[in-house]
Amino acid sequence: MSARYMQPLRILIQCMFAGFMIWLGLRFYYFIEMVSVVGEKSIGTRPAGIDGFLPISGFAGAVSWLRGSGINTVHPAAVIIFVTVVILSLLLRRSFCSWICPVATISEVSWKVGFRLFRRNWRLPGWLDVILRGVKYSLLLFFVYFIVIAMSSDALSGFLQSDYHMIADVRLMDFFLHMSPVALCVVLSLLVASVVLRNPLCRYLCPYGALLGLIAMLSPMRVTRSTERCVSCGVCSQICPTYIDVMHKSSVASPECISCWRCISHCRFNEALTMRAAKRFVVPGVVFAATVVLLFIGGTLIGKLSGHWHSSISLKEYVRLLGK
Repeated sequence: MSARYMQPLRILIQCMFAGFMIWLGLRFYYFIEMVSVVGEKSIGTRPAGIDGFLPISGFAGAVSWLRGSGINTVHPAAVIIFVTVVILSLLLRRSFCSWICPVATISEVSWKVGFRLFRRNWRLPGWLDVILRGVKYSLLLFFVYFIVIAMSSDALSGFLQSDYHMIADVRLMDFFLHMSPVALCVVLSLLVASVVLRNPLCRYLCPYGALLGLIAMLSPMRVTRSTERCVSCGVCSQICPTYIDVMHKSSVASPECISCWRCISHCRFNEALTMRAAKRFVVPGVVFAATVVLLFIGGTLIGKLSGHWHSSISLKEYVRLLGK
């Protein structure tokens, strides 16, 4: 498959995952509504995949697991999905961000709409861009400090079994369904910013992306430029959604690279750009795309087959937690 077809393929995969996540959200909403109305007689089961929207729970659960406490039974799917995404980033860089993450999908659609409307996307001054990018790393340090350093194993286990953590998914749903005026203004501001800037939430505020970017620096997979074939047209640097100066690099190791293949897809001269493993082996686009999907789905299947997927919270417990 020619690299120029990678963008339609990636967008198709993004849409498929986004549609699946919308379906998960609707199923979860129906489940909570049924529990709220008829209590323990509720029909249906909680969709465990909704735990994918709880990366902090997944991170905390993974830390607890590494400390020998096992995978917590409250939101086990959150741990499985978090570990799967970490492995995905280690092997295929931040491909989760550009191929699967629904927030990144919305952000990408927004700035592309903005480009069609204004024929450009604005870019913040270099000094301000650097300062704001530091915010996501500061947030990451905050979570790492309190979860990994400040909390003892007993305290972490206590949090994972707490009532607050048990209904973290419900609290997240309620946040979006019943936004305060301040929260609504923040969300709308981010949406507007996403129209005029490229991926501001991912670039400046997402600690999850910051973590995956640091892990991705260890990945053997990198966009590689052939200095012999490159004609220095600059297209690759212009269309990079994370503003990496691809044209002047022999190999892209930046934690900002999201493996979206846009630079490779838009390179029209002698295939000067390729995705390579260990800087030697050229990885075909269809192989890369298939590996992203199979690794992500494979991780969830392993979680299901190993019995670490569905929450141990009973309907009776949900009724108590929801105060019905």
